[in-house]
Formats: sequence, C-alpha cells, structure tokens
Amino acid sequence: MLEVVRAIIAQIVGEEYLLDLQIAMDTSFEDDLEMESIEFVKLGARLTEHYGGNVDFAAFLADLDLDQIIEMRVGTVVDYIVDATA
Repeated sequence: MLEVVRAIIAQIVGEEYLLDLQIAMDTSFEDDLEMESIEFVKLGARLTEHYGGNVDFAAFLADLDLDQIIEMRVGTVVDYIVDATA
C-alpha cells in the first residue's frame, strides 16, 4: 500500500519535485512534502478512487485535531488504509 500512496503523491505534487526525496513511512506531509490543503483534498479523492468507499479520507481527517494533521506522516495514511480495507 505504501507504493500506491507514493504513486498518488507523485501524481499530485509532480515527479520532478520528488527527485531528491524518498517517500517512506516516516515522511511528513507538512515538513518533507510541503503539501498544501488542496493537495490533501486531491490525495483523499484519489485514495477513494483507488480503494473505493471504504477509504473515506475526509472522515478520517475529521476525527483528528489540527496538530495531528500537521504532524501526519505517510505511514499514518498507509495504516489507515490497511485498517479501512481489512
């Protein structure tokens, strides 16, 4: 699932932006990827497209406080997808 999330992130932010960056479970959306809120919306939409209705990223984010969202790592999203699709 990490590979799928990596590919979706690359589509959103652009492959050229990621040339010098390895996306791993501990990669931060805020500090490492510098993703904007609109890019987060795109991520959620693409995850739902790929995995179907069980992956409701907007609902997942709604259950988090602002600090949790700011500090979110790629691994958090991967773990959420694993749980949502189990």
